[in-house]
Amino acid sequence: MHYQMIVMNILVTGVAGFIGSHVAERLSALGHKVTGWDNFSDYYDVSLKEQTAATLVEQGIIVQRVDLFTDDLDKAYAEDFDYLFHFAAQPGISASSTFASYLNNNVIATQRLLTVLESRQKRPFFVNIATSSIYGLEATMNEQQAPLPASWYGVTKLAAEQLVLAYCRRGFLTGVSLRLYSVYGPRERPDKLYTRLIDCGLNQKPFPLYQGSEVHRRSFTFVGDIVDGIVSVIGKEAVCNAEVFNLGTAIEHSTAEGMEIVAKLLGRSIEKEIKPPRPGDQSRTQANIKKAESILNYHPKTSLEQGLMAQIDWFKNK
Repeated sequence: MHYQMIVMNILVTGVAGFIGSHVAERLSALGHKVTGWDNFSDYYDVSLKEQTAATLVEQGIIVQRVDLFTDDLDKAYAEDFDYLFHFAAQPGISASSTFASYLNNNVIATQRLLTVLESRQKRPFFVNIATSSIYGLEATMNEQQAPLPASWYGVTKLAAEQLVLAYCRRGFLTGVSLRLYSVYGPRERPDKLYTRLIDCGLNQKPFPLYQGSEVHRRSFTFVGDIVDGIVSVIGKEAVCNAEVFNLGTAIEHSTAEGMEIVAKLLGRSIEKEIKPPRPGDQSRTQANIKKAESILNYHPKTSLEQGLMAQIDWFKNK
């Protein structure tokens, strides 16, 4: 028997970013109509985001410049969507980012988006993209355990997640929150570990290593495996509604091991420059994905070596 796939109208916020762009591409490849919003913030080189956006447009994805914190979202949200994937956020742990920027871009922006959806007759299934930073310095827990965030990023991403889930619990919305673990791969931000490491290795620059971070352990998860998990909620709305899922690989590697793999793949040693430790940086992340395995049939497959080879190829050709 041949089943015809239902084509959906999907909105992706933060579409020009690292993971959002990959999800938009996958959804488009599955045959859905995809619209993306991005504020093209200058947190990192805007030209990289514009380059990504141009790649998406070539694939038939609509990209619109929308700022969730400042723009008229009622006007921007001009059509009904079946699904909304919410990636837009102030990312990471950065000494140059203020608490206000995290509050405005993670919490207030999410609330403004939810307010618009509440006023609509047809509301999309809302996929909130959260982070292992919600759990705190050691992110090894299951979804039932109390989060203990230790950074402004973690605190505000937890608040945004709970806003979305509060709307779901009250019956105003259906949706889910996905907590992602240490994602890497093609288009990873230039300030992130592996893009920076590859850049330093290829261009013979010293790699800035935060003191003590070489022993940090991470569930480094390839972006393709993360996308598999994110899109796996489609068709499982009833069992996912108002739930939280961890997505990542259960396999841990230390930062030092990751650095050794990159050096081996590049065929050269990478000089290190020790920097002061970052406050609020996680010492360990290990994704407990039992819930996602059983309900979403989620099984990440890419080894760190395979994923880093793909990222090196991307970096050389970008």
